[in-house]
Amino acid sequence: MALQIGIVGLPNVGKSTLFSAITKKQVDCANYPFCTIDPNVGVVEVPDPRLKVLGDLNKTERIVPTVVEFVDIAGLVKGAAEGEGLGNKFLSNIRETDAIAQVVRAFEDTNIMHVDGSIDPVRDAETINTELALADLELLTKRKESIERSLKSGKTKELEAEQAAVARAIVSISAETMLRNVEWEDDERKSLKPLNLLTMKPMLYVVNVSEAQLQDGSWKTRVENLKGKHVPVCIKMEADLVGMNNEERKEYLEMTGQSESGLDRLIREAYDLLGLITFLTSGAQETRAWTVKRGAKAPEAAGKIHSDFEKQFIRVEVTVYDDYVAYGGEAGSREKGKTRIEGKEYIVKDGDVCYFRING
Repeated sequence: MALQIGIVGLPNVGKSTLFSAITKKQVDCANYPFCTIDPNVGVVEVPDPRLKVLGDLNKTERIVPTVVEFVDIAGLVKGAAEGEGLGNKFLSNIRETDAIAQVVRAFEDTNIMHVDGSIDPVRDAETINTELALADLELLTKRKESIERSLKSGKTKELEAEQAAVARAIVSISAETMLRNVEWEDDERKSLKPLNLLTMKPMLYVVNVSEAQLQDGSWKTRVENLKGKHVPVCIKMEADLVGMNNEERKEYLEMTGQSESGLDRLIREAYDLLGLITFLTSGAQETRAWTVKRGAKAPEAAGKIHSDFEKQFIRVEVTVYDDYVAYGGEAGSREKGKTRIEGKEYIVKDGDVCYFRING
């Protein structure tokens, strides 16, 4: 199942245009609020130049990148937590995602109205974050009441642990602290996980900038008081890039002083936001990127290839990507002693080229 990033923000900040560019899909993004009613979903490849190198080296028949799923969620407005502007429906869509990419607008354009009448990305982010926090507070309060009723019938360690975690979450939100910024114990996270709390999800800010702001960096002053990870993207420029061929794209990016597409940067940042790494497999039939959580052990990585492999795991043969390429592939790496045999406790690293040995 692909990991999901929810694209959120106020109306007319560029969310749907971003989604259209990032997935090369056309979605309705007319210049008025609530134009996007149902969430649009698009699967996006995570850029990884290592795949082509390995594919060429092994004369691979097909290359399969890892992917992230982006969900375009209709524009939220002040009062969304109370259902304003179809807010409850949109908030429930966000709960299903793994992380949030919040689009804030830093560019000026008199032809595109702003729902609040002026450009202030910090204010816009505060509006969205307040709605997410209010929605979480309502959910937590209801859960607190439900737990208290259940405890009257008999106490259990699980319910008491959840009660404590929920109480702490309520205190944190009431103090205007996003739950993602709270240090949680593992058992607390386990208790809160079923609630899919919005303010606990990892989040980054996509700062929608003009081409001039992207080149001179002036967008930074607009968001200097906005805490969190910022990714500048000129969404108008990215929409133009979609219609270009590779040569035209390269020329345009060079002309604007950019080494890569802002969308490629966003996809990678979103992938990293979730604490993910990529390991690789390569052979004559297929070269593929696989996704695991940072810190995953070898059997868990094997299970990504096939669910049975985790139980049947014996060992893994690992070669660092740079060594694999430098010595011409599997045979050369073995000959130079660059391929290691690792067991069940091995923690997989980003870029490991792996060959798993299993029972059966």
